[in-house]
Amino acid sequence: MATVGIATGAGRGMGYACAERLTSMVDELILVDRDPSTIEAAAERLAGAGKATVRSFTLDVTDRDGLARLADRVAATGTLRAVAHAAGISPTMADWRRILGVDLVGTALLAEALRPLATDGTALVCFASMAPLFVAGNPPPGTDEALDEPLDERFLDRLHDAVGDAIEDPGAAYGWAKRGVKRFVKREAVRLGPVGARACSVSPGIIDTPQGRQEAEEHSIMQELVRQTPLGREGRPEEVAAVVAFLLSDDASWLNGIDVLVDGGIIASVLGPGA
Repeated sequence: MATVGIATGAGRGMGYACAERLTSMVDELILVDRDPSTIEAAAERLAGAGKATVRSFTLDVTDRDGLARLADRVAATGTLRAVAHAAGISPTMADWRRILGVDLVGTALLAEALRPLATDGTALVCFASMAPLFVAGNPPPGTDEALDEPLDERFLDRLHDAVGDAIEDPGAAYGWAKRGVKRFVKREAVRLGPVGARACSVSPGIIDTPQGRQEAEEHSIMQELVRQTPLGREGRPEEVAAVVAFLLSDDASWLNGIDVLVDGGIIASVLGPGA
């Protein structure tokens, strides 16, 4: 059967860079984004880039019905081989509820929809962030318990009860959401392992993408972090995509349930060896 890959958030930035890598790894590649014109344009650009037949799929990752249609598309096409889940929003793009809904709940919903399709050799990589290391280092009691149940209908209320009003800051919400993604991937690795499938996450630092530039315009601290980066620059989307491609490859067949920090050394520089 044909091998199938999925890249979410594939219209631009790191998601597009991951999709570009996946064109040489699978037979059929499904590009997912909520904006139809963006994702259709991306599919056109990637047509013929590798061995894969590239198709677009318009989807908001918080839409259960849409995710069910995506799973049906995969099942009708072939065997699920690789998923690069880069779809997400950052602090300047929405309020705290939407950020947690897309970045964490959306991740759990996507994994739930695709889990029945996982088989020997399937690999999932979800995008987390270095942000939790700055804002979520010492969680209040009950926080992780709430983060570990993102599909609970009271999830947002439980998290608000644990963290307090501070969760309403979009930057804080983003950090907690990405902490939740890291924790989710560890549990997903345990769920997928028995069928020979794997789940990992990556935590990018400051990457030169349209979304990253939008954040930098609003948050001057980002330029200070770039200044403190040992490599002295922002990362490039293709540098993160290279790590994702490795984690999805057979060469990483013994990597499961881990997070890979891809930050150019920012955390080592700013927070030190104990981070």
